Amino acid sequence: MGSIKIFADSTCDLPSEWIQQYDIGIVPLYVTFTDQIYKDGVDLTVPKLYDKVTESGSLPKTAAPSPADFIQSFAPFVQEERQILYISLSSELSSTYQNALLAAAEFAEGDVTVFDSLNLSSGIGLLVMKAAHAVEQGKGIPEIIELLTAVRPQVETEFVIDSLDYLYKGGRCSGMQNIVGSLLKIRPVIKVVNGKMTPAYKIRGSRDKALDRLLSNALSHVEEMDQDLIFVTHSLADADAQLLRQALEQNTQATVAISDAGCVISSHCGAKTIGILYTKTLA
Repeated sequence: MGSIKIFADSTCDLPSEWIQQYDIGIVPLYVTFTDQIYKDGVDLTVPKLYDKVTESGSLPKTAAPSPADFIQSFAPFVQEERQILYISLSSELSSTYQNALLAAAEFAEGDVTVFDSLNLSSGIGLLVMKAAHAVEQGKGIPEIIELLTAVRPQVETEFVIDSLDYLYKGGRCSGMQNIVGSLLKIRPVIKVVNGKMTPAYKIRGSRDKALDRLLSNALSHVEEMDQDLIFVTHSLADADAQLLRQALEQNTQATVAISDAGCVISSHCGAKTIGILYTKTLA
């Protein structure tokens, strides 16, 4: 059997240069405005997404790749006798994982392995990078799955959502909550727990206060942080991301990377959403 080819989907939000450097295959999810269907990151950008939301006044729908999409993506590499390891968006958030399993069943046993990240955005990306480095070290699929299974519960994902507008448009809060929240400048904080997006707490006040809280929460765990890689992931909030990266670099020994949230993540959270994502060290 030949070398290992790692796949993820477009929600992993990895920097494009890393995707190229580590030869990571990306299967895009779909974003749909009425009768217009776009592939996330392929023919729809985040600025264009927000423009279309403003024009229409409503959010798009998002959809998983079909089993056929996965088969089409995997087949050329299977034909090259490469083993496929696909690390998916959380099965608690999408049918992406299940569709990948259906696709894997169409190949010979062992050709395609599907791993549920139980995460989203660069929380997936952290696992993908662990796998990519393991491949470089010559580890096989069983060893990599063992590693990912151990690391997965150690991934910490926390985002501050700047506005309740997208939660309202997406049906996740009422109109009154949106009005009151906007007046009081309430910003919800979302964590990923057991593969699900979970409201953690709310921050009332300025955006600077919210960013300070996000940073202090992360740094309160600095002693148990994996000093390998930290992501600051954002949707059109690059200036804030740069400031958070600088603070994290000053207080940790980790590589701190900035990544842009893609269209699927942005369509659920809205502009200026920003998060810090890292893994805790294994016991």
